Amino acid sequence: MDLRKIKALIELLEKSSLSELEIKEGEETVRLARHSGMVAAAPVIHHVPAPAAPAEAPVRAPAASPGPSAEAVGKSAKTVPDGHTVRSPMVGTFYASPSPEAAPYVRVGQSVKAGDTIGIIEAMKMFNPIEADVSGTVTAVLVQPGQAIEFDEAMFIIS
Repeated sequence: MDLRKIKALIELLEKSSLSELEIKEGEETVRLARHSGMVAAAPVIHHVPAPAAPAEAPVRAPAASPGPSAEAVGKSAKTVPDGHTVRSPMVGTFYASPSPEAAPYVRVGQSVKAGDTIGIIEAMKMFNPIEADVSGTVTAVLVQPGQAIEFDEAMFIIS
């Protein structure tokens, strides 16, 4: 199923009072469910809390000493350049290339056009191409190949 169709289904679910939506197109099936004000692929939603818990623990530990915590926040804010943020349209696993041996779709500094494939998200055993929604230069890649990714998570910065 085309990524644009999935985005349209997500918008349809957000605008309606439905809590779940399942569409079958040939052998492909997409099931969306509304949870906590967020739309995500229901079977994969169980994996969302696992990455969040380890990331929160280190941030809370240094909170007792304000010096390192403020320094860490400053460094992370400086690492993300200004520009258009390409966000994940779904929950899944991010891949930067079509196969492990292949070169990544995009690298920092590379020019892209709107509609160019810049990555893939595997969700429910389906590989969904992620396309640039603006033309420009890739200034940051915020996700790593094989990383679990959440709905609406920042993936790329394009200037």
